[in-house]
Amino acid sequence: MMGGDHGLKVTVPAVKIALSRHSDVKLILVGDEAQMRPWLKKNRLLEHPRLEIQHASEIVEMGESPSGALRNKKDSSMRVAINTVKEGRSQACVSAGNTGALMATARFVLKMLPGVDRPAIVYAIPTLDHETKKYSSVYMLDLGANIDCTEQHLFQFGVMGSVLSRAVNGIENPRVALLNIGVEEIKGHQVIQNAAKLLSESKLVNYTGFVEGNDIFRNRADVIVCDGFIGNVALKTIEGVVKFVAQTFKISIHKHIFNKILGLLCLPVLSDVRKVFDMRQYNGATFIGLNGVVIKSHGSALSVPFATAISQAVREVKEGVLDQVRDSIGSVLVQHEG
Repeated sequence: MMGGDHGLKVTVPAVKIALSRHSDVKLILVGDEAQMRPWLKKNRLLEHPRLEIQHASEIVEMGESPSGALRNKKDSSMRVAINTVKEGRSQACVSAGNTGALMATARFVLKMLPGVDRPAIVYAIPTLDHETKKYSSVYMLDLGANIDCTEQHLFQFGVMGSVLSRAVNGIENPRVALLNIGVEEIKGHQVIQNAAKLLSESKLVNYTGFVEGNDIFRNRADVIVCDGFIGNVALKTIEGVVKFVAQTFKISIHKHIFNKILGLLCLPVLSDVRKVFDMRQYNGATFIGLNGVVIKSHGSALSVPFATAISQAVREVKEGVLDQVRDSIGSVLVQHEG
């Protein structure tokens, strides 16, 4: 409850939204109880039957080092929240806090699923099918957890992303692609080439080949796999371009009275475009590969996006994503042994 750029003024209203969306969900609110109570009272949540307050005396700051947070803040709201998952008191943890500290703590407390070498950060990105003119989303991973990846890591990411897409989006046979500098089979470094071979030989993955950066929004795949360095750069570039276009439009529309009139006439179109790129409906990155469900909200997210991250956790729990990933990775190990 204490994490992110805005803390309680965002997380408490988000809790109220989540409770209204999910009538069968109970939430454990982890943080400084003395700070939380006034906010809960203000939002008429203090005596809510589906809320439980779990006090934690420490807070991991957004700029704090992951190792320092893991070593020195064992009673942080982040650590206590993840402990509830390990103890079986909760089925998922949602946080907008320090990403590195959250990943390090979750990996230390929950451990990895058997057969998974490294966790990955996976996020849904909007896409458009140019033939049907329909919007959907693509899961992209890894988006920053692993800078250097082997072909085995990329292969595991493909399997886990496929399971997530099938379980949450209901896609029976998700298309899995590798992000590369070209779509030709000869393109890319040796790790990419080796990962492509592993994915193409697996019966558990519907591998469709390479995609380029300009294919991310074109519905060429349901899952796009890359290492954390490339994925994070791509994600931050996407976020930057969206903000740049929005800001450019605002500046342009205020230059002349004629621009303002045209802007008013275009409001219905602009509203539709804004809905597509409204990150409130996509917020919530999954730390997949851990032995527990952990969802990372964007640190700058407001109440509605944070509630969306909670909804992502609810969907993953209800669809049994964790068990499906565990079973799929187990099948991969059997396949490799065979």
